[in-house]
Formats: sequence, C-alpha cells, structure tokens
Amino acid sequence: MLAYTTIPAQLRSDGIDRPIVPLPFGSVHLQQISFFAPGSEIYAQGEKAGNIYQVEFGAVRVYRLLADGRRQISAFYLSGEVFGLEADTNHHFFAEAITGTSLRLFPRSKFGDISQELFSLTLRSLTRAQEHLLVLGRQTAAERVAAFLLDLAERQGGLEQVELPMSRMDIGDYLGLTIETISRVFSKLKDKGIIALPTLRSAEITKWNALRAMIE
Repeated sequence: MLAYTTIPAQLRSDGIDRPIVPLPFGSVHLQQISFFAPGSEIYAQGEKAGNIYQVEFGAVRVYRLLADGRRQISAFYLSGEVFGLEADTNHHFFAEAITGTSLRLFPRSKFGDISQELFSLTLRSLTRAQEHLLVLGRQTAAERVAAFLLDLAERQGGLEQVELPMSRMDIGDYLGLTIETISRVFSKLKDKGIIALPTLRSAEITKWNALRAMIE
C-alpha cells in the first residue's frame, strides 16, 4: 500500500491549527492523518475495522468484487465526508484512493462517548445507500447519469462546474453501466447543451432545469 502517516494530531482549544474541513466528532479526539497515493488500498474486505475515516482532500471509492470478477462500486467519498462505518468489527467492502488523498483516522475505540454523532453519520450513510439504489432502479442510462451529476453537484456546494475525480469506468461500475454507455451519455448531454465538458475530469452544468427534468 503506497501510503504514509503523519504523527497523530490534536487540535488546540485556542482555535489555532483549525482545519479547513470541519471535524465530524469535535476537536477533542486525537487523530492520525495518512496520505494515500492514487489507486492505493485503504482497507480490504474482511479486514478488522479499527478506524473511521474522514476525507481531508482527494476522493475515495468503496467497492466489492462480485463472484464473476466484476467490480461494483457502492459509494464515492469526497472532501469532508466520512466513511468506514461498519455494523460489526470487520470491513465488508474494499476502499481505495482515487486520487492522491489525505485521510483523518479516528480509532473506533475512542468513540464510547460520541454515540449520537455516530448515529447521525450512520443514518446519513443509510440514506445515501438508499438513494443509490433508487438511481440504479432508474430505467435509462441517461437518467442514472443525470442523477449522478446532480448528486455530485449538491455535495460540492451546488457549483456549476462539477469535479469528477473518478474515471468513466468508475462511474460505470457505480451506475451499473459500461464505460462505452457512460461516454455516449456524456456526449449526448453535451450535444444537447445540458452540460459542457471542459476537461475529462470535470463537467459544467449549463441547463440545470433540463438535467433535473430527466430524473423527475
């Protein structure tokens, strides 16, 4: 695993050293910060779940390998988002850094007094999983891609230009579509003037109402 770890860090109570990304559990918990190179493994399916993770910068994909060897991505996590929550002591999915990614690691053993925060995060994760199932249940590839772009835009603050740290293959494995279908849908949305594609890893939403109408 291509990763390195800094010394554990504790935020000071005087407000100095406050990070840009807010901490999910307040400023009193000791945290370890680790950097993961693009494509490196954060944890594997079956490993002991010793930490909960927050993305400081970069992006993470969480996935499972199916019996036939195909990969099903269940979630992407962006700056500020928390992942690694498990119902028991082991991880049930793999997690990898998509780009160069910095993570804050919070040991699960330190969470005895923050059950309310964990409960809120668990509900948020459950809601996102349910929304993903709704996306996969949509009939057309265009509807799935439209829902995906709108979700990313919302998570990135509603900006017109949406950053796409993941590849077209990643998007396909997340939406249950082939890479050829993903590329074809992006091209059609561009031709209709609904989105622009300034770079391979970004999309500018130019017609919000038209994109929203596709999923209504």
